[in-house]
Amino acid sequence: MPKIKAEKKSRVHNEIAKQGIQFNKDFGQHILKNPLIITSMLDKAGLRPTDVALEIGPGTGNMTIKMLDRVKKVIACEIDTRLVAELQKRVQGTPYQAKLQILVGDVLKTELPFFDICVANIPYQISSPLVFKLLLHRPFFRCAVLMFQQEFAQRLVAKPGDKLYCRLSINTQLLARVDMLMKVGKNNFRPPPKSTTLAVLEKNYKVHCSLHNKEIPEDFDIKQKVQDVLTAAEADQMRARTMDVDDFMKLLHAFNSEGIHFA
Repeated sequence: MPKIKAEKKSRVHNEIAKQGIQFNKDFGQHILKNPLIITSMLDKAGLRPTDVALEIGPGTGNMTIKMLDRVKKVIACEIDTRLVAELQKRVQGTPYQAKLQILVGDVLKTELPFFDICVANIPYQISSPLVFKLLLHRPFFRCAVLMFQQEFAQRLVAKPGDKLYCRLSINTQLLARVDMLMKVGKNNFRPPPKSTTLAVLEKNYKVHCSLHNKEIPEDFDIKQKVQDVLTAAEADQMRARTMDVDDFMKLLHAFNSEGIHFA
């Protein structure tokens, strides 16, 4: 995956620097400044003129403005009120103003409205909870193009037997098809993150599971029941680290067939 060279600071970043605004490391703020990468991310997202797009952490609005050119509406969620003010100034008095909705606050605590697509540069410290918040969002969105730090992205796409294959890999791949898109050098960000960042595409697909509320008898031996299901499914000798998504789906079906359902 070829690296894309960083370009000169944008006019907006220079203006912010003059105003003395410092990016907040506590919020994991690493602003993507290379317009070529921004354009590439939007191209890969397959934006449509009728789309409602969600952007998490719009920062100074470099990606926001380009998205507003392509979609019906952008919903931007930003926790830093200083950057909210900058973004508002950037669209004030332009046709973009009516197409932009800003949600101020922590995205993990925010009830997200309907959106078709999500394009975002994700702060490292909220990567895992945010991935699951998005994957559990209803109604289903079409896809998400997200920027993560390298190791986290590798965990998302890891396969059985890989060193980084873990619960995150399994749970994410049960709910989405995850692809690694491109490698992005740290100098394309301001300030540069500690490690190289990767862009990952998540295309949602629906997994239908029936949920049944049944009373469990007091003398019910759940351990023995689980062992019986594992044996019947020929999974009692398998290790989770070597199981792929198909194995987990087969096992889930085996439990469902016995009236055991997972929410």
